[in-house]
Amino acid sequence: MNRIERLIGEMSLAEKLGQLTMTAAGHAVTGPIVAADATEAIKAGTIGNLLNLFGADRVREMQRLAVEESHLGIPLLIGFDVVHGHRTLFPIPLGEAASFDPQLWALTAREAATEAAADGLTMTFAPMLDVSRDARWGRSAEGPGEDPWLGARMAEAKVRGFQDADLCAADALAAVAKHYCAYGAVTAGRDYASVDISERTVHEVHMPPFAAAVAAGVAAVMPAFTDLAGIPMTANGALLTGWLRRRLKFDGVIVSDFNAVGELIRHGIAADLTQAAALALNAGVDIDMMADAYRRGLPTALERGWVSMADIDASVRRVLRLKARLGLFDDPYRRGKTPEAAPVIAARRQLARAAGARAIVMLKNDGILPLAESVRNLAVIGPLADAAAEMRGPWWGAADPEDPVSVLAGLRGMLGELRVPHQPGVEIDGENVAGFAGALELCAQADAILLCVGESAAMSGEAASRAHLGLPGRQRQLAEAVLERARALRKPVIAVLFSGRALIVPWLIERADAVLAAWFPGSEAGNAIADLIMGRVSPSGRTPVSWPCAMGQVPLFYGQRPSGRPGDPMDRFTSKYLDAPDAPLFAFGHGLTYGVFALSDLRVTADRVSENDTLEIRVDVANRGARTAEETVFLFTHDKLASVARPLLELKGFGKIRLNPGQSGTVTIFLDANELCFLGPDLEPVFEPGEVEILVGPCADRSRLLVATIHLVPPRP
Repeated sequence: MNRIERLIGEMSLAEKLGQLTMTAAGHAVTGPIVAADATEAIKAGTIGNLLNLFGADRVREMQRLAVEESHLGIPLLIGFDVVHGHRTLFPIPLGEAASFDPQLWALTAREAATEAAADGLTMTFAPMLDVSRDARWGRSAEGPGEDPWLGARMAEAKVRGFQDADLCAADALAAVAKHYCAYGAVTAGRDYASVDISERTVHEVHMPPFAAAVAAGVAAVMPAFTDLAGIPMTANGALLTGWLRRRLKFDGVIVSDFNAVGELIRHGIAADLTQAAALALNAGVDIDMMADAYRRGLPTALERGWVSMADIDASVRRVLRLKARLGLFDDPYRRGKTPEAAPVIAARRQLARAAGARAIVMLKNDGILPLAESVRNLAVIGPLADAAAEMRGPWWGAADPEDPVSVLAGLRGMLGELRVPHQPGVEIDGENVAGFAGALELCAQADAILLCVGESAAMSGEAASRAHLGLPGRQRQLAEAVLERARALRKPVIAVLFSGRALIVPWLIERADAVLAAWFPGSEAGNAIADLIMGRVSPSGRTPVSWPCAMGQVPLFYGQRPSGRPGDPMDRFTSKYLDAPDAPLFAFGHGLTYGVFALSDLRVTADRVSENDTLEIRVDVANRGARTAEETVFLFTHDKLASVARPLLELKGFGKIRLNPGQSGTVTIFLDANELCFLGPDLEPVFEPGEVEILVGPCADRSRLLVATIHLVPPRP
């Protein structure tokens, strides 16, 4: 009998349920602590997992209690939200998605895992894979944006980075893919609200990133808080056990979200904690996080015959198997044994700086950027300019609020304090306008003005939905006053937007000379922005969401179906707004560089393609600008005639090329023809003969895409 089966055979029911329970550490002023009753439960073996505890010494002590003072000596899983870094923070995931760089995604996850493991952690509640097409939803900040193909590629990279090649390694973390599934489609963008969308949308849009995570070997999956068409995901056996375990063959751990099992009572499908626990266990949830429902409810449910001991044992087996894969039975103290060396930490900060710069999207540039050396006085104005803590974003992990480099600090470090005067003007969300005068006075003295505006970190992320997506507080009044003064003085204005979503500020984008979407760039925010503004780095980020020009366009996404009456400005009875454009202000994939690129001569290797073929798609790219830069080339497809109406554009790949001024090159993208399958009327994959357009270009603006047509044909005999 192996170790896991022996342990299961020796466990009492209370000890088994302890393995299925995850309890949070509290947070004292001096750091995370574990309550006395939880400490006793760990020694008794009735709590088997912790979250929100970090620090090598603290974690080691908790592991010691579990391993050396409990009668079975089973080590703990220690989980934490290492979403975009641990102590060193990288850009928020939506910002990282803007880099369109899978190698970077994997590398930042690898570094975050290494740093968190050195702090004693074994599990991260990441990656967050919720596709979001509604900018009102605050948790858009944590995910890959609006596209399922992009979400799937990010899932693969993040799982690979967090878990590395071997979960047993001392620097590997068990990744938890969350929130399965369709959490990003909450009603009206309101966090935790109900989700009611078509089964086709669930499978075509929201499932692919989770399928990719499972295929990449993700250790665990977390169901969403929300219900899907009336069935809370924490109790959705059809999707947890049916689709996830049986269809995808996922054999890892399913861990609930915070108190989600207990919230089945509020959903109105469980009368009490006993029924809630039974529903969750029978649906396939292995670990109950923070509801204490399994420990308190499953003994009664077992007596009543609502659950079986076999199902309890199956969940315990999966939890123990994960602990074994993490190497915890062999050495429960392997993570956190050795403090990280200073050069390792310094190199990580350099990666954060590079990642921050690659995440920034230059939405507009009328030629003012990069700043010329002749700019001797750069006035830095706005409440986000000297706001180090805000640069962390909504999931700051274990990062010190004073640790990030502010925009002001980054620019002063590069240019010197005297060349970079500063006035905040207003608070992020305050009503006090007393600082207007000082801010406007700086404009008169400046050669150029950098306006740093946007959201606070707490305005994005969980429980941070917003119905109005403009600048909060009195920031618009400040910005308009600065823009008016700058125009009168003929001084250029560069606006830097900080946010966890697309902000609807068309008036600012129209009037500023340059606009950067910086998201929340992380620990090296100020240095990354300074590198880009001063031309040490050419911007290369591309927006992973369609950027609205009006609130009424939300939800907004590029992958829409044509409908029977596609928009026609000459015909009243077509799909369009009377008072706003149909198109976004900036298309998915939009982003400018310091180069000027032209695409030409699209070639596809085959005209007739069967399902087992691989297409080679080539396009020539020339840099006609005066600076070296990197261009991103997107590959979209459109199935012109199918048994199910297909989106006008579907992302299938992208390539990058870096070119010097005057240089030309070729981007090659490979496409497996089986990726042209779609879900047929029965929601099963089908490869249908017919014409498919291959579209290549700089963004999802169809007018800017080169087009070729191929013909899908049945397999060759």
